[in-house]
Formats: sequence, structure tokens, C-alpha cells
Amino acid sequence: MGLAWQQGPLAPGAIGRFLVPDPLPARLLYAEPLRRRMRVKFGGMWIADSEDVTLLHEPGRYPVAYFPVGGISADVLEFSDYTTRHEDLGATSWYTVRAGSQNKHRAAWQHTELHGFAPRWYVPRADVEEQALTIVDFETFCPYKGVCSYYDIGDKSRAAWSYLNAWPEVGAVVGFISFEPGEVEVSLDGKRMRIEPGQSVVPHGIDRNLRPDEVPSGGRL
Repeated sequence: MGLAWQQGPLAPGAIGRFLVPDPLPARLLYAEPLRRRMRVKFGGMWIADSEDVTLLHEPGRYPVAYFPVGGISADVLEFSDYTTRHEDLGATSWYTVRAGSQNKHRAAWQHTELHGFAPRWYVPRADVEEQALTIVDFETFCPYKGVCSYYDIGDKSRAAWSYLNAWPEVGAVVGFISFEPGEVEVSLDGKRMRIEPGQSVVPHGIDRNLRPDEVPSGGRL
């Protein structure tokens, strides 16, 4: 039984309650790493294979496994013009899956407006040539880490960012800088990284309306 199914703690029919001081939202989604390798076979072929699968628990539904784009075989997904809109996750694009002699319409989908699910990599500030970075007058707010500052690199706008005064719970991130693979070339273990849907940063607050200047410095709302 999933967390969001029947009497699960995130389901509409839950009979228990969370022992927290504040009431939870009416709808609550829960995402967690699967922590094991997962593969998908279709048309006699393995079409997806990854150890970085995310399991999403959504009210009223069984858990759904989401693969990173890099874990899906090339030329398996055929984009269609059919789209829907998820009430929590936004715009959703649907794909026809083709493998061997078989095809299945609307057998795969992707939430294209997600923010914060895809991994980001941070470099210790001591390993960065800071003279190459020019801080800019622009900030966003992350409900998990706090106010984020941005840097230009040459003619690449907002190509790097850091949290100069992160929340105390994630204070270790203060000494690190992350780089935008859509603006500069970023490699991990010899492989060039590409920006994936869901990795764009959109300024928002805990209630998705706050501006960075409305957020108390060094503390939570």
C-alpha cells in the first residue's frame, strides 16, 4: 500500500494524523529516492535503466516511479502534441513509446514545469576562481535553503549561484557554488552535464508569493 492510497497517511481517506503543531495542506505530495536499480522492458528491449529513480506518492494514486532523462534509451520516446495539466505539478507532456515492432500511445509523460527535483552539483568555494565571477543584483528564494545570490561569468548571465546565508539546518552549503550547465560547460566524471526539464530556477517563497526581500535574514517564517 502506498503512502497516498486508501488509508495511507497522505491519502484522502487517512484515518490518522501527523503529530505536528501546524495543519498540513489539503493535498500533500511525497517524493523519495527509490534506492535501488529499476529497469523497464518494452517490445523485447530494455528501454529505461537507472539507479536514480524518484518515487512519487500522490493522494488517491499508487506510487509512480520517475526516471531521469539520461536513464531512458535514445529514440524510444516520440513527442506528441497531447498535453495535460497536473493540479500540483503543472504542464505535462505525453509521449508515444516505440521499441522494436511495438508502440504505445501516451505511455510516458513528463512534468515540464517542475522545480527542485533534478539534482544540482556544488563546488567548494576554495576550488573556484572567484575573480571569474561577478555578483549581480538578482536573488531568488528557496524554501529549503534560503536566499540565493547569482553571478555572471563573462558574458554568461547568472551562470553560477550560491547561498551566502543559508538556513542553519543546511549551513554547509554556504561554502559552495553551483554552475548552470545551460550557460557554461559543466562536466562530471568526464561526462558533460545537460540541463533537464525541471532544473530552471523560479523565484518563490514558502507560499510561492514571497519576494526575497520579504524573507527574514537567517531565519524561517
